Amino acid sequence: MRQALDFRIFAHSWVSDWNHGNAHFLRGLARALLRMGHKVRCYEELGSWSLSNLVKQEGERAIDAVDQFRAVYPELDVQFYKQEGFEEFAATELKGADIVLVHEWNTPKVVNTIVGLKQHLGFSVLFHDTHHRAYTRAHEILRFHLHLFDGVLAFGEAIRHIYADGFGVPRVWTFHEAADIESFYPRNLEKDVDVIWIGNWGDEERTRELEEFLVRPAAAHPRRKFVVHGVRYPEDGIRRLQEAGIEFRGYLPNLHAPSAYGRSAVTLHIPRRQYTNGLSGIPTIRVFETLACGIPLLCAPWADSEGLFRPGQDYLCAADGAAMKAQIELLLGDEAARRQLVQNGIETIRKHHTCAHRAQQLLEICEELGR
Repeated sequence: MRQALDFRIFAHSWVSDWNHGNAHFLRGLARALLRMGHKVRCYEELGSWSLSNLVKQEGERAIDAVDQFRAVYPELDVQFYKQEGFEEFAATELKGADIVLVHEWNTPKVVNTIVGLKQHLGFSVLFHDTHHRAYTRAHEILRFHLHLFDGVLAFGEAIRHIYADGFGVPRVWTFHEAADIESFYPRNLEKDVDVIWIGNWGDEERTRELEEFLVRPAAAHPRRKFVVHGVRYPEDGIRRLQEAGIEFRGYLPNLHAPSAYGRSAVTLHIPRRQYTNGLSGIPTIRVFETLACGIPLLCAPWADSEGLFRPGQDYLCAADGAAMKAQIELLLGDEAARRQLVQNGIETIRKHHTCAHRAQQLLEICEELGR
């Protein structure tokens, strides 16, 4: 049996998932480590961008989202810090830590302060990257003192190569996200939505893709009910959805997503364009979560180059908007095909892609660091 380790994990926000998909996986990973008998303490900055926007933009839904997070993850010990005085805070808090995991959405001051303490306090520190910045805005990543880290966890093979070959980091592991199946599992509810898409607008990174794979297919199926959840949609984007007959419902706390999927017949995956070109092969957290929830998944083009899933069995892929339109109609009319996709997707997630699988991998990486 492994010796219990003391993990400290710094993320942008644990309490809020507003425009912050990284919280989905990190919550589940921390809980899985606790289930395995390890210690975990979580940290986020007081007044983080995500939490501040949740409170500012969502009103009562913000209270509901925070209350639900506390109810679903009561075992997570979340500590808040301020930028002012962080050096003293970290020097005190990180005493006794074995492994410190630092997510890439932290400020350079926080990241570099932590890594600067590792030799004095004797912990190992890993940098966790679940974004495309290393590919699209490398200068932002290079503000971090990567050479002082014991290693990097990259959420896809393409990102791993950037750190290893481009940035010269000697130890980099491919560490995919995964589904927290304690929260994400099938709900057998009455269907009142034909097609649902949950995703944020996102800085013009998939505007054309949304038009081709969501808006036009919806406009071509006026008798089908299409629903979209997400944040940061501009007025013209919302207007375009409404013109196509799509109901825009705004922010959906991530922990409400399983029920929303349970009331829908089909869901879509429309990746940002970075994950269809230079970073192809990296699925976002939504792929893991939708399959875990047992909803048939139709995808805009992306290449599963790492062989994480079984394309054509776990999900269907449409080459263009016309194909997406046809796939939607065929799948909505074929209950047997929907059931088969659901069964296959759940099987793959539970065999390979749960937060418990990733926690086990992290422990193996920690053993490698020890050796």
